[in-house]
Amino acid sequence: MAERDLAWKVLEKPSHPHDSAWLHVTGQARYADDGLEPPGMLHLAFGQSSEAHARIVAMDLSDVLASEGVVAVYTAADIPGHNDVSPVAGDDRLLADGEVICHGQAVFLVAATSQRAARVAARRGKVTYEPLPPLLSITAAREAGSHIEPVQRMARGDAGNALVASPHRLSGRFEMGGQDHFYLEGQVAVATPGEGGQIHVLSSTQHPSEVQHLIAHLLDLSSADVTIEVRRMGGAFGGKETQAALFAAAAALVAAKTGCPAKFRCDRDDDMVMTGKRHPFQVGYEVGFDAEGHVQALSLHLASDCGSTVDLSPAINDRAMFHADNCYYLPDVEIVSERLKTNTVSATAFRGFGGPQGMLAIERIMDDIAAHLGLDPLDVRIANLYGPGRDTTPYVMMVTDNIAPQIIARLRKTSNYDARTKAIEAFNASNTVLKKGIALTPVKFGISFTTTHLNQAGALVHVYADGSIQVNHGGTEMGQGLYVKVAQVVADVFAVPLSVVRITATRTDKVPNTSATAASSGADLNGMAAHNAAIAIRERLTAFLARTYACDEGDVHFAPGGVLVGGETLTFGQVARKAHLGRISLSSTGYYATPSIDYDRSVFRGRPFYYFAYGAAVSEVVIDTLTGEHKVLAVDILHDVGRSLNPVIDKGQIEGGFIQGQGWLTTEELVFDAKGRLLTHSPATYKIPTASDRPQHFTITLWDGENVEPTINRSKAVGEPPFMLANSVFSALNHAVAATAPDKRALPPLDAPATPERILKAIRGHAAA
Repeated sequence: MAERDLAWKVLEKPSHPHDSAWLHVTGQARYADDGLEPPGMLHLAFGQSSEAHARIVAMDLSDVLASEGVVAVYTAADIPGHNDVSPVAGDDRLLADGEVICHGQAVFLVAATSQRAARVAARRGKVTYEPLPPLLSITAAREAGSHIEPVQRMARGDAGNALVASPHRLSGRFEMGGQDHFYLEGQVAVATPGEGGQIHVLSSTQHPSEVQHLIAHLLDLSSADVTIEVRRMGGAFGGKETQAALFAAAAALVAAKTGCPAKFRCDRDDDMVMTGKRHPFQVGYEVGFDAEGHVQALSLHLASDCGSTVDLSPAINDRAMFHADNCYYLPDVEIVSERLKTNTVSATAFRGFGGPQGMLAIERIMDDIAAHLGLDPLDVRIANLYGPGRDTTPYVMMVTDNIAPQIIARLRKTSNYDARTKAIEAFNASNTVLKKGIALTPVKFGISFTTTHLNQAGALVHVYADGSIQVNHGGTEMGQGLYVKVAQVVADVFAVPLSVVRITATRTDKVPNTSATAASSGADLNGMAAHNAAIAIRERLTAFLARTYACDEGDVHFAPGGVLVGGETLTFGQVARKAHLGRISLSSTGYYATPSIDYDRSVFRGRPFYYFAYGAAVSEVVIDTLTGEHKVLAVDILHDVGRSLNPVIDKGQIEGGFIQGQGWLTTEELVFDAKGRLLTHSPATYKIPTASDRPQHFTITLWDGENVEPTINRSKAVGEPPFMLANSVFSALNHAVAATAPDKRALPPLDAPATPERILKAIRGHAAA
């Protein structure tokens, strides 16, 4: 970031609150569903498949059309363009066409005068199916040879021979489940027809440009005819990156067909049934190591349930492979990734984007090695960290910014890890029913889209003649604080208070061809694009003032008290007015593309990430060996966000990410029946963490460093990396279960999520080992 003038540093003042915080707490924040409904607004609902896999033989929708309040019913035959709402592969249909591939798939679309009327009518459709054998598990899909793409392999050295030569060898397997996004605001879109066939859609989406392009193709329009707008989302977590297109496209289709505004506000149960989840994984491994726990060889097999369509599964599974090393050097390694196609709702993006699954696999392996050798798992982790001469990843990227050893060492000391470990050993020795566990696990998370062309962003900055500023960019606000961070960047360039900068809704007619707000790159990309736009305006103002006051450009300073020029101090408003009268453009676009990334997927070689974000967490847990219940007692986090753009916002992201990761690994269980129907489709059956699950002792400290790469303010991404700090909870639970049979030198057979049932099963399995 360019040098700032004098002492004015908006970014280094005390943290600014979230720009919508006061609107949230007063109920004034407007979401897509909150606008006044104009006369004639239609409400939508899907008729859903009752089969996981079947051919559609016949469809009788006469009862649907005859239902009270119904205005129209649409099938795939009514789509004027491409029946496609997929991000890449073209296999996600808006409405099923001849075949259904998962339970709950949209078969027909109802437009009615109210949401209730639409939902009631949608259940009256009579669809005749010819059932086909469904594939409902990783094992079934593997046996059937059902994949979304060929098996992928990343390797270095000769893992097979190195395993044979290793003094110690272990093999193991475990499973981890999926996860529902459970955003507080469900999927919603409002489409309004315009003149000349144009469509405006207010959508709760992380990816406005993708929704724009898909709607244009669906309606046989150009992208310029479709405008997508999003001011804020009530949470997303990846679940509104590709999934929002289904509902936005449905609303757009009805608006285009009827000429009436159309709203699709999805019911929570329908939302959970129809939208994608985190990928469930099966992990198998064989590892070779020495007496000190140094890994000498690893053969790792990752198999994921990708669901019924491709969606973003190739990139998600790639990232799982990228993060199967975490912070550890693996000298001879083979990572094989199997991407299975099943007849469940398609798996999709979720916070971490495959990284959590790959990272949990290697942490499990570290715990297994420690259990086999009778060592503290932390010492095994430290023994395997990247370091001098051991600084190349399996995909041949140099780790040049490694601060994991320092973070771990500091957290070990500040959390009193060693003393607490001894105290837990004493507790476990004297208690038969309750058992405690503790673990310290690190995180190294790569920052950038691994699909290289997505690493770009645009912004638009206006300075008005009264000195007020408006900023727009391609990033979307889902509660993570992106808007306020970018506004701070712009305020900093002009040395004005943050209150001068007005944040505006993301719109595809202001900044085109944007990437999704995902991959933890929102502030990196959009912050730098907005900075470049603001700098362009400031340079014009500087040159204008230098000419006007007959001084050098170096004598013009933007400072907190005003703009200093020619011995005078002008307010920023005065400067803007003079520049307008002097016919100086006060508007500029800005663009940024992440430098230095180059990756060849065909050989799994290159630099897919601009930098890594690091962190570590210590978690202490207790389990009840009679019921399998557990409680997280204490968490201490030390996390690296570089030179923070907004420390309070960043700490909130760290806490929220950790708790969400804790939920994935402990309570959030997706259950499907034998016919592929989701049984856990409401808060009554799907258990996200609550306030009572937050540990009573919870500390978060930001690492006092900065990014080695020239990111905006030398900051680092914060959206996804903290999620994986919760791996420490799962490792601590393994420690606690192991304490039920301390004489066993083996890791308990615990799968994730560690529900009470699974903990009891692991206790029994550990005793029998």
